[in-house]
Amino acid sequence: MTPPPPRRTGPVRMPSPAAWPIAAFLVGYPVWWALGFGGLSIIVVACPMAVVLWRRRPITVPKGMGLWMLLIAGYLVSAVMLDETPPGTYGELGTGRVLGYTMRLALYLALMIMVLYLGNLTERELPQRALVGMLGVLFLTTVAGGLLGVFAPRLEFTSPVESILPSWISGNSYVRNLIHPTAAQIQHVLGHAAPRPEAPFEWANAWGGNLSVLLIWFVVGWWTWGGPARRAVCVAVVALSAIPIVYSLNRGLWAGLAVSAAYVLVRVRPRRGFLVGAGLACGALVLAAGPLTDIVAQRLDKPHSNRIRAFTVTTTLEAATHSPFIGYGNTRNAFGSYQTITTGKTDWCAECGHPPLGSDGQLWLLLITQGFTGAALYIGFFAGAIRRFRHDRTPIGQAGTLVMILVLLYMFIYDGLVTALGLYLISYALLWRNGHRPPPPAIPHDPGRPAPWDGTPAPGNGTPIPRDGRPVRGDGTPATVPMTARPTIPMRAPAANR
Repeated sequence: MTPPPPRRTGPVRMPSPAAWPIAAFLVGYPVWWALGFGGLSIIVVACPMAVVLWRRRPITVPKGMGLWMLLIAGYLVSAVMLDETPPGTYGELGTGRVLGYTMRLALYLALMIMVLYLGNLTERELPQRALVGMLGVLFLTTVAGGLLGVFAPRLEFTSPVESILPSWISGNSYVRNLIHPTAAQIQHVLGHAAPRPEAPFEWANAWGGNLSVLLIWFVVGWWTWGGPARRAVCVAVVALSAIPIVYSLNRGLWAGLAVSAAYVLVRVRPRRGFLVGAGLACGALVLAAGPLTDIVAQRLDKPHSNRIRAFTVTTTLEAATHSPFIGYGNTRNAFGSYQTITTGKTDWCAECGHPPLGSDGQLWLLLITQGFTGAALYIGFFAGAIRRFRHDRTPIGQAGTLVMILVLLYMFIYDGLVTALGLYLISYALLWRNGHRPPPPAIPHDPGRPAPWDGTPAPGNGTPIPRDGRPVRGDGTPATVPMTARPTIPMRAPAANR
C-alpha cells in the first residue's frame, strides 16, 4: 500500500514578480484611494499586465470570454449615438459625455486584460491561495474603512489627483465621488442625517456590494484553509464587520448576505450545514439582542429610495426601447423626478438634480448605454460561468460560483463600475484558473534513446504512463504500477529448449 504524500510544512510559496500588478491593485488599494485613483487604478495596473501578456504570446483565452469581447465591441458601436437625446431626457453632446464614455471603455478593456493576465500566469507565478489572500487583505481594508465611516464619518481630504485636475472636471459630482476620498456619505435615509460608510470605495452602495464579495474570499482563505488561530481571527473580524454592515443601511448588502447564507446551507454537507446553520442562528440572536437591531428596523420601515428607483428604471426602459440594439453610449439625465419636473440643485441640497438614468444598477446602465443587446451579453457572460463551474466542489469553485450568483442579483441594484466589476472578474479568473491546467511540458528527445511514451496504453495494457515515466491512476494522480502492468518485450526461448 502506497503511503500518503508528506504534508508540506515549509513556507507558503510567494508570488513571482510577474504577479506584482495584481498585488499592487488589491493589497495597495488604500494607497490608490488616498491618491485619488480609487477604482480607476485598474486602468493603471492594466498597462504592466498587458506587457506581461505581450511577452508570453500566444495567450490562452477562457470559454465565454468572447461574450465580454462582444460587449466591448458593442460599446464601440454605441458611440455613434452619443449625440442623440432619447425621449424623457435632456442634454447636449459635450466634453463630459465623451469623457464618461471613454472612461467606461477604458475600464472594460482593462478588466479584459486583467482576466487574461490572471489566467495566463502559472500556479508557480501566482498561487491560487496567494490571490485569495490578496482579496482577504482587501476585505480587512474594507472593514477598517467601514469602521472609519461609522466613528469618523466626516473625515475627508483633497487627493493629489483632485488637486491637479481642472475645476470643470473635479467639480463634476460623479467625478468628485471617484477622486475625493471620504469616510462616509451623510444621507437622510432615516429622516435625519446618518452616515453610511463608503471608504475606501466610491459610494456607500459600492462599499456594501464589495464587502459581501470580499467576505466570501476572506472566509475561504481564513476559515476553510486556516488553522485554529486563523479561524479565531476570522470569527472576530466577521463579528466586527457587523457594525458597519448595519450602519451602512444597505438593504442590498443585507439581501446578498442572506443569499450567501442560503447558498452555503444548500451546498455544504448535511453535518456541516447543521453547524453553519447553528452558527448563523447564534449570530442572529446576538445581533437581535444588541443595539443595532433598532437601526435595521428603522431602515426597513423607511424605504427611502424605492420611488426614486421606480422612476429612473421606468424612464430608462422607455428610453432603451428607442435604441434597443446599441443604446446611447452614455447615461442621460431624466426630466424631473418622481414628484415634479422642476427639480434641481438648491442651497441646502448641492447634490440634488435631475437623476441620471442607469445609476440604479448595472443592468439599467447597460440598457441605456448599450441597449438590450449589451444587457444580454453581460447576463450571458456571468450566467455561463455559473453553468460551467457549478459542479466544481472545491472551495474556490463553490465560492466563485456564489459570487457569480451575486453578480446577477446585484445588477438590479448596484452599479458594476467602478470597483465592483473588478472584483467580479477576479472571481471569474479564480474559477477559470481552478479548472484550467496547462499541459505537461514536453521532454526533449535524445536520438540515442527510444522516444518517450506519450501515455497511450499499450495493447492489452490499460495503465497509462506519462512522458516523465511516473505512473498515474486513471484520474491522473500518481500511483505505483505493478511490474506486471508495465509493457513487456517478448523474449525468444533458447535454441536448446525449442
